[in-house]
Amino acid sequence: MTLPETTPVIVGVGQFVERIDSAGYRGLGFADLAAHAVRAALSDAGSAGDITPLIKAVGSIRTFEESGAMQVPFGRADHLALAVCRRLNIKPAVAILEKGGGQSPLALLSDLGSRIAAGDVPAALMFGSEAISTVRHLQHKGETRDWSEHDDPAADGIEWIDKGLGFEGTLSATSIAHGIRAPVTAYALCENARRARLGLSRQDYAARMGELFAPFTEVAAGNPYSAAAVQPMSPKEIVEVSSRNRLIAAPYPLKLVSRDQVNQAAAVLVMSAKAAREAGIPEDRWVYLHGAALTSEREILERPDIGAYPAANAAIAWALDTAEATPDGIDFFDFYSCFPAPVFNAAIDGLGLSSDDPRKLTLTGGLPYFGGAGNNYSTHALATMVERLRGKPGSKGLVGMNGGFQSKYGACVLSTGPRAWPGCETRSVQQMLDAAPRATLAPVMQGRGHIETYTVVCGKTGPEQAIVIGAMATGDRFIAQSRSPEVLAAMLANDPLGHAVTFTAGTKNSEFALS
Repeated sequence: MTLPETTPVIVGVGQFVERIDSAGYRGLGFADLAAHAVRAALSDAGSAGDITPLIKAVGSIRTFEESGAMQVPFGRADHLALAVCRRLNIKPAVAILEKGGGQSPLALLSDLGSRIAAGDVPAALMFGSEAISTVRHLQHKGETRDWSEHDDPAADGIEWIDKGLGFEGTLSATSIAHGIRAPVTAYALCENARRARLGLSRQDYAARMGELFAPFTEVAAGNPYSAAAVQPMSPKEIVEVSSRNRLIAAPYPLKLVSRDQVNQAAAVLVMSAKAAREAGIPEDRWVYLHGAALTSEREILERPDIGAYPAANAAIAWALDTAEATPDGIDFFDFYSCFPAPVFNAAIDGLGLSSDDPRKLTLTGGLPYFGGAGNNYSTHALATMVERLRGKPGSKGLVGMNGGFQSKYGACVLSTGPRAWPGCETRSVQQMLDAAPRATLAPVMQGRGHIETYTVVCGKTGPEQAIVIGAMATGDRFIAQSRSPEVLAAMLANDPLGHAVTFTAGTKNSEFALS
């Protein structure tokens, strides 16, 4: 097959982890962690010479600190991508800070690949890192660091592109006012809505969550880049609430929750076929994009079925169709797995796979066990996927990337088999999703209704808040919250799905009581 000389190919991948209990622990910051991953990616390409002069576009995945999700007391590089480039003497013409969200690695790969396909640059580099574990470790010890760095892209003749935080449409003011702020709260509501649709008891659904994630723990235990030492766990160990596995937000105990305390970094090197060939990179190291799509979901309260994820299913279907592949023809999968819900929706409900599929639903081990490396998790998935595909020439792999609160989804199919650059679909599939009906929120949230989903949020000392979403007799949707100890105790003791409630509108939010 003769392909255009500007066809983008992935030629190098790298990962790095620094565990605080390792003998060589140094407490590296974000830029130094990322630089380690970039060096690994450059080495992985196997070029006959120095290819850094060819890298004219670079992009970094937005860290949690840059996303406003946490504060780092040690300062940071004001342009992370350029701080990493300085460490490796890379002189880019353009540098990008991608939007936040777990789907962002595909968005950045698509951007950089399109620049290569257009002939604008011969090679591009993307990377990301998180040092949350070190930040908390040093704070606990009372130590300080100075991670502040300054770069002036304009003075260096570099086009700097900051794509923004990317929070648009993820949460409404009404959702936030009722306590939906943390991801665990939002996903718990999605999870219980799915359970309601399936008509399962809490015990039966917990068993399914454990069965889904037990194989993930096995993969994470064998992954040298896992954020911490992990042992395989049984389904019961994962879901049974105990002093070491306390309830965070019903139905999630701690071992079902994404692990954000990580020191991890990953990088991907992309080149044109012409540049890769001239650099002497063996073609058996080339991996091609065969299909990709990025989609957005409605805000939680506007979703007709809060337990479903049409945007994920549409993105995956588009990627597979473009790649002329079926689920049976995919050799490797990695589904973004911050919580069970996105995996259930994408893999089980969407593709009809099973929790015990012999191909596994993860390559890394998943965010609760391998590590939830912020917005950069799926760069690790891409890096691992490239390695697996090289080991089985001609095979295909699917990576599913989830962002926000089941708010955004990216799906891509990769293979060592040659393919002209297909681009990444963002428009027509989104128009189809946007045309679907929306749920209607009650104009005044006061009256009676029944619970369609709920969660009870717990602190270290016990339950703190309950949130319910449901339907009124009119069909309108309502949301309400309660901090009554009696209500919280009753909801933990007995399944409240379908239960009648009365709710009254307050100045900031609605309060409910069990009828």
